[in-house]
Amino acid sequence: MHLRSLRPDAGGARSRVRQAESVLVEQYGDLVRLAHLVLPASLGRHQRVLVAHSLVQRALRRARAAHSAPAVPSPREESRGGDTVERRLLVEVLRAALTYGRRPRMWPAGWVHPGALRPRLPLVWGLRLFPRSGGVDELALAQRLSAAPAAARAAFLLRTVHGLSDDTVHDLLEAADASDVPAALRTAGILEEESRRSPAALLASQEFDACALQAGPTDLLRRTRRARLVLGVAALGLVTAVTLAVADDGTTHRTASQVPTAHGVPSTADLVRTSAGTWDNTSRVDFTAWPARGSRAHDRSLLDRALSAWTHPRSRIGLAPATPATPPATAPQLLYAGNVDDRAVVLLYDGQRIARYTETRSAARDPELSVARADDADVTTAAAVTLTPSGGTARYLLAPWVAEAQTRDLLHPDVLARALHVSKDGVTDPVPTIPASEHCDSRPVLQLRSSERIAEHHAFLLAPVGDLSPVHLTYTPLPGHGTPPARAPREATGPQALLAWAHQACSLPSLRDTGVRAVNNWDFAEQDLPDGGGHAVWTCARADTWRGSGDVTVSFRTSRYAPAEPARTVARAHATAACSRFGQHVVAASGWRSPKGHWYALAAGSRAVTRLSVSGDVTVTKQARTLAAPAAHKPRVTVRAHLSTGEDLDAVGTPGT
Repeated sequence: MHLRSLRPDAGGARSRVRQAESVLVEQYGDLVRLAHLVLPASLGRHQRVLVAHSLVQRALRRARAAHSAPAVPSPREESRGGDTVERRLLVEVLRAALTYGRRPRMWPAGWVHPGALRPRLPLVWGLRLFPRSGGVDELALAQRLSAAPAAARAAFLLRTVHGLSDDTVHDLLEAADASDVPAALRTAGILEEESRRSPAALLASQEFDACALQAGPTDLLRRTRRARLVLGVAALGLVTAVTLAVADDGTTHRTASQVPTAHGVPSTADLVRTSAGTWDNTSRVDFTAWPARGSRAHDRSLLDRALSAWTHPRSRIGLAPATPATPPATAPQLLYAGNVDDRAVVLLYDGQRIARYTETRSAARDPELSVARADDADVTTAAAVTLTPSGGTARYLLAPWVAEAQTRDLLHPDVLARALHVSKDGVTDPVPTIPASEHCDSRPVLQLRSSERIAEHHAFLLAPVGDLSPVHLTYTPLPGHGTPPARAPREATGPQALLAWAHQACSLPSLRDTGVRAVNNWDFAEQDLPDGGGHAVWTCARADTWRGSGDVTVSFRTSRYAPAEPARTVARAHATAACSRFGQHVVAASGWRSPKGHWYALAAGSRAVTRLSVSGDVTVTKQARTLAAPAAHKPRVTVRAHLSTGEDLDAVGTPGT
């Protein structure tokens, strides 16, 4: 008998190790996401990320040790189909993460878990790592999860993302030594019911992805102070030693220590301040021409907190769509710092983005930082910034070139605008914002007029939809008879523009949190309808975002519509060049029922359309820009247009509902 035969199969052991390592690498992202979600938020965003990675990386060793202990699986394990590598890794990650939620006996309540104090890989020095911020739904889910027990958070993720049954989740939590597993499963079910969007989609977003991280510097100002302290102590020790060494001959040596400064990180002293008259002496009328205003523009403590919130984020940042969260590379420009109602507000601009820092003067709520893109802003899109949105109203800080401020309701185009009071610092009285509800009984907007030193008789509309910058509203009228057609958007302040916007105003709440900078209503075609249906106008409304892309909605209205009755949506398209200077041709079709009850297929095209071809329930071709063809019932049709350039053009988007 050979002793070698009593040893375990080394080749088999190595194979199992390689298999376990392969599984860990393959599922690393999912395991880190699980650990990160289960770990308590009290660790802080940076420490929570590092601990999550550390737990997963050490799970391989613990899983191997756990696998080598029992030789025969328990009956419960047999009913689960065996103790697989995947299950062992899940259990070890869960057990380790759940441990951080249990504070050892006699451990001070205000201290972090002792496990976080032990130095373990990965180690990061000089950087802070944290997941990128998500949207409103992700933020709401994160807040609900932070209030739930760790075991419930684990059950929620295992059920929604991993798609495991309740029995399997129950077994995993029990194996991980979780407490009150049935209660955890019930809480996970409640979390699923409260989610407005798919929980799996929300948990798969960047808000909960601890592998796709954002990096930022640590508090360089604090690090500099510590360096100064260390150097100061060292210099004092050196001076003392030299003094003692030369005390016999009475000679005194004085040294001057050079204190290192933080490079690459802007400080409050570096903030750019534009003089008050710059806007009147520059060809660049945008945020760079805004002076520093507000009663606390020289409050160093407030400015320090605001700048630190942007350069060294320790709390959640509200980011508008497509807005980078990176700190400013150079010292930003100070636009405003002052008290507005019960809050202190600071506005900063780094050449590409606007940042609004707010804190309550009573310290009842945590400070908030909102950042939105503002690149390529102009005299209209840089004319106002939201200071304090609250309770259906908001105050705005107006540009220094705004000579007159008014408000008006888009649903009442025949009612004159009302004067809006503005303080000497440019802060408006509270203005009603466009409600997020589906009820369409009011659509308030700002009507501003530029100083004549900028442009004569230049008034424009801004719609407060809840974003940092209000949305600029413009209008392109129908082609004139015998005159060149309007090829560029105009300000939507004339009677014809206000009437057109009255039929589109109810759609403005859909722009909330979409990063839209401007919306243009283009009336591209008109036609007389049969059976006494009146006169119809076809409109393409294009919403352009700060990132460049745009969405369009094609609709039509008739002369029989009430002044504020919403236009009928015909088609929609997302991320398209249609109805812009790069997509100057448009065609659309729709079914329509006349006042006499007869159905027709309607089609219309823009100025370059010479022929329309309709197919589907109705087939007809006409050498014209508009057509109305009888139909036996509500028709489903598509249209194709031929242009004067010789090209063919398909209809915009998909039929609207």
